[in-house]
Amino acid sequence: MTAAMAALIAGATAMVAAPATAGAASKPASLSWHDCGGTQKSDCTTIKVPVDWAKPKSATFDLAVGRLPALDPKHRIGILLVNPGGPGVSGIDSYIIGRNITDDSVLRQRFDIVSWDPRGVSRSHPVQCSQDLLDKAPTDFPSTQAEYKSLLAYNAKLGADCRANTGPLFDHVDTVSTIRDMDAIRAALGEKKISYYGGSYGTQIGQQYAELFPSRIRAMTIDSNMDHSITSAYRYLETATRDFESSFNAFADWCARTSGCALHGQNVRAVWDGLYAKAEKGTLTDPSNGKKIDANGLREIAFSPMYRPGERWAALATKLASVASGKPTVGTLSSPARPAHADLGENSYQAIWCQDWKWQVSGFAELQRYRKNLAKIAPHTRMSQFWSDITSCLGWPSKVTNPQHRLSVKAGTSILVTASKYDVATPHVWSTTVAKQIPSARLLQYDGVGHGDYRNSPCAKGYIETYLTSLKLPAAGTHCAAVWPTGTTPMTKAAEEPSRPVHS
Repeated sequence: MTAAMAALIAGATAMVAAPATAGAASKPASLSWHDCGGTQKSDCTTIKVPVDWAKPKSATFDLAVGRLPALDPKHRIGILLVNPGGPGVSGIDSYIIGRNITDDSVLRQRFDIVSWDPRGVSRSHPVQCSQDLLDKAPTDFPSTQAEYKSLLAYNAKLGADCRANTGPLFDHVDTVSTIRDMDAIRAALGEKKISYYGGSYGTQIGQQYAELFPSRIRAMTIDSNMDHSITSAYRYLETATRDFESSFNAFADWCARTSGCALHGQNVRAVWDGLYAKAEKGTLTDPSNGKKIDANGLREIAFSPMYRPGERWAALATKLASVASGKPTVGTLSSPARPAHADLGENSYQAIWCQDWKWQVSGFAELQRYRKNLAKIAPHTRMSQFWSDITSCLGWPSKVTNPQHRLSVKAGTSILVTASKYDVATPHVWSTTVAKQIPSARLLQYDGVGHGDYRNSPCAKGYIETYLTSLKLPAAGTHCAAVWPTGTTPMTKAAEEPSRPVHS
């Protein structure tokens, strides 16, 4: 446990009624619920939490919380707190309005589904920056010393702008503060213990909650895990790049054996390599809009579909076939339109990330070494799109208040850890490392490609739901078989992925 974490625990007193003894139920706060909006009924409220948990009696802000009451109240187990990750993704949009846990799920039947917009996100005092400055972001992949210096200067300027437009909360959006908020939600609802499901960056929230409040956990599933013990920038990029390359190779093999793939019968790796060579030369064009596609843009075309093979691989193949042939197609891999903004835009990902991760990069020459080494281990994809997780924090002005560390979780309630064989957002080795650091962990492995085992594997979903409801864990060493797309399945979720990759 870091000194920063210890200080937050020692200095913080919950703004809602705190339990007299650890884990004891508190009297529910008097909360005023209202409908969250959307097409189906849902409950939303706010609770007051400190801007700075080390100074709990100072300034506060409203933390937005949403709830879907259990559909089978007679068999209600309790609350299931859920977080979609990001960082910077709205839990209310994902789980309360968006219903990522469907009504036919046993979780929806037997739990009050509770989620929240973490501090600095959406309805919970968002980190805001000048939209004009956000639109002027330089490349995350500097190719010269001058571009490297320009990137650092931009990050420093943007951070100062975000602080000015956000206020004091800007310096208090780290995950430890979010964990304190999460426990304040538990107390406000009068619950002795919580059950928790966190995916992607939500796993880091779960891991660190287990460090601080192990006695307040009834059950916890952390799906597709961040490994917050990685301190080497190169190690972070290497592990992410390996799973991107392996995911792409699995896609190429799928096309070779699947007649519904638009590239079936072709050498997919050769097609891709040819496109990449053109992208590097500046001669690759998207036939759907006539715009140039650089190497980073081509990688991005392939990157997001690796999250959801069942929903996106068919469309990825169609898109690559279109770019290779120069013939436009309709309705594939469309990019989401930028929402309308006034003068400010939200920038929660960078603000949260750069308070949780400290990277020691000596300069441009070191980044160049990274690129050369990564290209050797990933000759097709060359590097992970999460390269920006390193470069976005170089020059950023906020302190790293929740730096990397090995987990220190006291033995207690069992925790279910899940991992895909290949995962571009949270590589397999991250989840296995986390499982080794938690004495009470049970690892469930999905032998396919994708990010989010609950969503990508019906088998994993079954084990997760069984554990969260009955506390029955899968047997040690359990694997779920890979699920592959069967043909030209339409891609239904393209617009969910932002242009900048997030761990969600």
